[in-house]
Amino acid sequence: MILADKIMNLRKKAGWSQEDLANQLGVTRQSVSKWEGAQSVPDLEKVVQMSRIFGVTTDYLLKEELGEPEYVETRPEAEDLAVRKVSMEEASYYLEKREEAAPKIAIATFLCIISPVCLIFLGALSEYSVIPLSENLAGGLGLCILLVLVAVGVVLFISCGAESKDFEYLEKEIFETEYGVKGMVKERKQNFQSTYTRLNMIGTVLCILSAIPLFVSMSVESDFLAVIGVCLILILAGIGCIAFCYGGVIWASIEKLLQEGDYTRAKKEGTHLLEPITVVYWLAVTAIFLWYTFGPKGYGKWKYSWVIWAIGGVIYGAVAVVVKLIENSRGNK
Repeated sequence: MILADKIMNLRKKAGWSQEDLANQLGVTRQSVSKWEGAQSVPDLEKVVQMSRIFGVTTDYLLKEELGEPEYVETRPEAEDLAVRKVSMEEASYYLEKREEAAPKIAIATFLCIISPVCLIFLGALSEYSVIPLSENLAGGLGLCILLVLVAVGVVLFISCGAESKDFEYLEKEIFETEYGVKGMVKERKQNFQSTYTRLNMIGTVLCILSAIPLFVSMSVESDFLAVIGVCLILILAGIGCIAFCYGGVIWASIEKLLQEGDYTRAKKEGTHLLEPITVVYWLAVTAIFLWYTFGPKGYGKWKYSWVIWAIGGVIYGAVAVVVKLIENSRGNK
């Protein structure tokens, strides 16, 4: 019996799919498929991992003349003994809480995105004398509304985070699920799949169409209407993000319980770059905003410096994608 057949037989005896085995080995499902199809051969490190996972000797896996598995007695290590077990009750409770938190997180994100709208709009009303409002008063009112909206958003984020604090290990630690949990979660995933796809489509369409108001206002050559166009861009993009966030929170909770997507065992054991990079990045953006807006030499004005946040958000999206690609490439090695 060749190595390809042994891997397939042992995997099926364990009741695992190719994806399940791939997650435990830190490789892609395609890699396991190629091993079982004798299209490629795993390196020695992966062979040793499989011998430990299946509880057989490496000789059995590597020597073709051995037809029956040579099982070895495995002793649970301290790390294995500490692995958490997620019960059906805990999994159901976690999914219920994340479903409750999804609209709150979506609204909090929307409030943060549209927070500069009043500042921009009031500034335009003052600058173009639409209403008798001084520039300083418009700026002060706009900044107050901006801070209130951001504060409400932050409170929602913190409250939702506090509710799921006991389940942080699902994102960072390797765990096991009790009988029936994986089946229940997979059923929920299948039921939510169409809704998740639809929400992503709505969010994408709204974000693309959000540029239309600006193009229309530019075509009539009116600076005031151009400002209104910018405000509508933020509002439409914010509504699109509501769809993204609502579906994303629920989908992420499902993937965490299944240890799929961004929460596979391999990625949990790997180095997480995005979190520290995010902290440093947004601290730098905040410092640039404060320096440009309130610098000692008055380099900028509040009605212009809001653009820093928009540019920062776009660049951060690109940075996050690059970091994810780097982490995925490391996990597939």
